[in-house]
Amino acid sequence: MRFDRRQVLGGMAAALVSPSIGHAQTGAVYDTYPKPGTPRLTKADNSRRIVPAPAKDYWPFRGVNGAGGPVTRDNQDGGWVSNLSEVRYKGPIPRTYPTAAWDNADGGAAVKSGLLPAIRPIWETHIRDTIICLGGDGYYYMTGSTGDNIWAFNDGIELWRSRDLKRWDYLGLVWSIERDGKWEKNWTMRQGVPFRAIWAPEIHFINGNYYLCHCISGVGIGVLKSTTGKPTGPYVHVLSDEPIKGGIDSTLFADEGRVYLSYGGGETIREIKPDFSGFAGDWQPMVFTDPDLNPDTHYKKDDHALRQLGFEGVTLFKREGTYYLGACDFYYGRYSFMFATSDKLYGPYRGRHEGPAGAGGGNVFRDKDGQWWQTFFGNDDQMPFREKPGLIAIEFDAQGKIRASKTQPFAPYT
Repeated sequence: MRFDRRQVLGGMAAALVSPSIGHAQTGAVYDTYPKPGTPRLTKADNSRRIVPAPAKDYWPFRGVNGAGGPVTRDNQDGGWVSNLSEVRYKGPIPRTYPTAAWDNADGGAAVKSGLLPAIRPIWETHIRDTIICLGGDGYYYMTGSTGDNIWAFNDGIELWRSRDLKRWDYLGLVWSIERDGKWEKNWTMRQGVPFRAIWAPEIHFINGNYYLCHCISGVGIGVLKSTTGKPTGPYVHVLSDEPIKGGIDSTLFADEGRVYLSYGGGETIREIKPDFSGFAGDWQPMVFTDPDLNPDTHYKKDDHALRQLGFEGVTLFKREGTYYLGACDFYYGRYSFMFATSDKLYGPYRGRHEGPAGAGGGNVFRDKDGQWWQTFFGNDDQMPFREKPGLIAIEFDAQGKIRASKTQPFAPYT
């Protein structure tokens, strides 16, 4: 899950309410949810303690996106900025929930300054943490954090499919918290309100089958396996029926017949047994030996954070024998993937560098024609659109660093 810039950098900027829990046939009764303009409190229950489910109408948001549609000149900018206290929206379709002022949320300063190529979304739908993988059937599959407001709740994991990365067909809610969840069914107290949302789900095609990994903030990580070999599942828990660790942003990585799990900023990694029945060993450190100590290139400013590659959103891939470790950080205010490379999986990793500016939270993949891509979703005000799925064509310079290609197939309509 990739944090909204205003929520991360202004920890108490969200409108928080203290719960008063009661019981009713429709669910627990809480104080009103934090609408735009709600007075902001300096303290709130952030314990992640399990609480009764709220009444069905407590949150005014939808828990799924639905199909979405093609990108046009009229909807290629704008989008959503979701936050606990508000959702901002700019687009042609009125929302059914209260929205806040858009202001300059899609100002596009990174494009205007030449740091980011001009791109448009690939599909008109509300997705954070865009993930795309090439499946065994020749289709591309896309998922991410969906629903109207993931700082409140959502219904599970949605999936889209495409032959060409241009037209996306909706496959629906392939994994439902209510239908398929275990520990995920619990509502917990986060920043003073009842919360239950799947963050940063990823789909992976590994050894002939499909796997989903996901997390819930403050609770832990889960890994799911398709029981049919189909991307639509059904999916069941593997590795554990309980949440794994307490971090967020899990990812899977397959390499030379072995499969690994990592999470957060990619500081540790753990091998998985071939049948996914459990782990094959303990957590191992991912060694990063080339820190950038400039505080302007990090969100957190303590000594440990300045020596990290990034603080969340880990991704891993391999190109021509070189391992790429990526993690998200705020690089001069942009939510970007920071990458480093090594000739060994566990490191040492060196050469910390920003990938395409602002393109943090997602993954890197190679398509059927050999083109490399990095996903995009638009997390901060420097971006040309917000919280929609995007793709940036990338290449690698002489030092192996990731750069945006000069030609972008998903350039804006003019």
